[in-house]
Amino acid sequence: MRVTGLERKILVIVGDGMADRAVSELDGKTTLQAADTPNMDRLAREGSVGLLDPIRPGVRPGSDTAHLALLGYDPFEVYPGRGPLEALGAGVEVRPKDVAFRCNFATAEERDDELVVVDRRAGRINEDEGTRELAETINEEVDLPVEFEFKEAVGHRAVLVLRGDDLSAEITDADPKRAGEPVKDVKPTSDDPAAARTADIVNEFVRKAYEVLKDHPINRKRERRGKPPANVILPRGAGQLEEVKPFSDRYNMSGAVVAGASLIKGIGRMLGMDVPEDDAITGRKDTDLKRKAELALEALDDHDFVLVNFNAVDEAGHDGDARGKVEMIERMDRELVGTLLEGVDPEETVVCLTADHSTPVVVGDHTADPVPVVIWTADTRRDPVERYDEISAARGCLGRFSGPHLLNVLRDLADRIEKFGA
Repeated sequence: MRVTGLERKILVIVGDGMADRAVSELDGKTTLQAADTPNMDRLAREGSVGLLDPIRPGVRPGSDTAHLALLGYDPFEVYPGRGPLEALGAGVEVRPKDVAFRCNFATAEERDDELVVVDRRAGRINEDEGTRELAETINEEVDLPVEFEFKEAVGHRAVLVLRGDDLSAEITDADPKRAGEPVKDVKPTSDDPAAARTADIVNEFVRKAYEVLKDHPINRKRERRGKPPANVILPRGAGQLEEVKPFSDRYNMSGAVVAGASLIKGIGRMLGMDVPEDDAITGRKDTDLKRKAELALEALDDHDFVLVNFNAVDEAGHDGDARGKVEMIERMDRELVGTLLEGVDPEETVVCLTADHSTPVVVGDHTADPVPVVIWTADTRRDPVERYDEISAARGCLGRFSGPHLLNVLRDLADRIEKFGA
């Protein structure tokens, strides 16, 4: 019999965007139902299963707000906007007065004195194709009335941080969000003069960056090879950091986040958690999942809590690629979940598997559908559920609950929560 009061470690495995809706291409099954997932199903057979609303019912979560909720924070209170989180995740310092943006390297054409976006991801350009060199050129050759730092992130993504006084995040995006439309003129969303000034600076940045990128040798080379040039930067998601109580102070647990996506790493860093780095963890489909599992197990050796995220499942959902999403789920089961289960002891660890949101392939974006959740440890209650999927989970003993409650449920099973009352 296990001794009460012996604290367990907590491991949370997140399949980004893993939940889905019925897909006609898969005979009306969800991608989870269609996938072969022996390791996830083992967790379901031996654990407690239920449905989770990542934030609360009817709220369409972003990956950022959902992960904040899964980590026990109310995103309505602490969410700083996506820009600062992406910047932190990319390794850029963000100070309290800074305004940070997430950006895309994109492709634009000049039409009637407008820059029209023809590819929002520049052919899904990535770090191996020269985004670092493009970012260095922007930092060297673009001149603005404030200090700034521009840095490439994962794939076609990048971050921009403006530094100085009289800056505001109360501005619109430059990104039109769809191809065939012109780059948007950034405008203030408040009467604050700082917002108008910041909008003007961002518009100036977009224009000047285009001038230095349109004839860049990397883009000329891409055009000769028939690839779309990364000739325009699309900033969006402006935000400013505010003070947030660190995870370790809030929950009296040391924590780590293992992820390749800049956004998820940035959340960990904002909360003062450790974020191990490894070149094999790319945040793309080519990431080394076994190495990611090894990093998570190493982090579990000297941390009380570890969250590990796999982003490529979500990418397939956004692309509307049902077969690709099934493939990514099966790979996650085999290489990530399977490796983790080989390395954890259920007597000493509480393991939770879930998704941060649904990204149905028929929608191509996040939805408010609940996601399956399973909790597995040596003495957790076992229900009749034998598969890990959205429909089976509805029959589980955990019922349906909201993401901000998850961490306390896990802490209770780990003997890390104080009794309320006598």
